Amino acid sequence: MTEALTRDARTRTEPARRPGARRRIRAVLLIVALVAVVAISLAVGTRTISPATVITALLDPADLGTAGETDAIVVRELRLPRTVIGLLVGAALGVAGVVMQGVTRNPVADPGLLGVNAGAAFAVVLGISVAGVTSPVGLAGLALVGSLAAAALIATIAASARAGAAPVLLVVAGAAVTAGLTSLSTLVLLGDPAALDRYRFWTVGSLTGRGLDAAVTLAPLLLVGVVVALALARALDALALGDDVARGLGFRLRPTRAAAVGAIVLLCGTATALAGPLVFVGLLGAHGARALVGGGHLRLLPVAAVIGAALVLLADSLGRVVTPPGELEVGIVVAAIGAPLLIVLVRSRRAAGL
Repeated sequence: MTEALTRDARTRTEPARRPGARRRIRAVLLIVALVAVVAISLAVGTRTISPATVITALLDPADLGTAGETDAIVVRELRLPRTVIGLLVGAALGVAGVVMQGVTRNPVADPGLLGVNAGAAFAVVLGISVAGVTSPVGLAGLALVGSLAAAALIATIAASARAGAAPVLLVVAGAAVTAGLTSLSTLVLLGDPAALDRYRFWTVGSLTGRGLDAAVTLAPLLLVGVVVALALARALDALALGDDVARGLGFRLRPTRAAAVGAIVLLCGTATALAGPLVFVGLLGAHGARALVGGGHLRLLPVAAVIGAALVLLADSLGRVVTPPGELEVGIVVAAIGAPLLIVLVRSRRAAGL
């Protein structure tokens, strides 16, 4: 009798343990995949470098001698900075995508919908055309200021809405501001061909031409954005149940949405400042995480960060090898991957379940 009860208890507890075990296995596989993509990013390019040479170049480049000096320069000064920036940008956009979808309750929302990319682009256009800014760090600063200004304008518009309309108004105001700023950017560029020539290399989205100094300077802003997003995890879970339920659970909706917009601006604005406007990364990172770990935001956020980082690095690595001896910018490759996936997502019934 005791053995039968023990078997019955074990049978009841095993199904409860399986989801947790599966999540742990998926987490380990995700980390392994990210490490593999980082290794590919450091080793793959127009110049093929063996993994052993990459490791030596990172740890002790002097061991490579004169014959391996070029390999050491390629790894340490070209590929390492773009790999670090790709990790930061992809992780930031993945987290921003989760927060964006959570605060708007829109399954196809992307951080670009809040006008962050358009604000950054308009500031960069003005900086290039009026002030003659050309340095990557200067463009990054302009992009961040522009994204902050655009998001502040949209948040002010949304704050005037009645409670139930705030998520919808955020998206509508974001689309309107994006359209307006894009038109203004085009107007400035049409009157300044020299600025257009410089701007087109930034707007396509790329990890090249940026040094570790820009990453080190802007990384604290990304860290603050991630901390704010994690602090909002429970509130975003409540918002997914509806405004009335969230209010009944004790969450204040307007401060929560304001904090969420702030996190999106810090994450997406800084990522745009580092790499230019990249589309679909936040969207794909959020839905990939939701497919793996479900709807709890405390689990979604770190998983989306890993998926976003891996996606950006993988796209960047593919762009280096598809058109040798040249390369495609990461923004083009991500768009080519994300566009068909977005169509599949929109046609999917599961998208309506967010």
